[in-house]
Amino acid sequence: MGLVLKDLAEARAQRLTTGIETWVDREVAGCEFNDERLGRRFCKLLGQVGSDMGQSIPLVYQDWANTKAAYGFFSNERVNEADILGGHFEATHERATTTEGPILPP
Repeated sequence: MGLVLKDLAEARAQRLTTGIETWVDREVAGCEFNDERLGRRFCKLLGQVGSDMGQSIPLVYQDWANTKAAYGFFSNERVNEADILGGHFEATHERATTTEGPILPP
């Protein structure tokens, strides 16, 4: 059962792809991690979480090893909130400046 759910999560993540660049690539383009491996790991984590938006980490990752790896990333002392949110803030600013008219309805 876990393998089937994992395959479905991977299929959902693949459907988010638009051409070569995915929404994850656009969202984290402005992130700056001290280690390139942390950046790659964050992209992978975000893609997996994005495939099941709103679910808890254990439900997204389906097994203990991947769940533990996700929690390990977020508790890594070399990763901080600014590293994670920097790219998101930059992407949000870019989306807001390219939109004409109100961003939120009055």
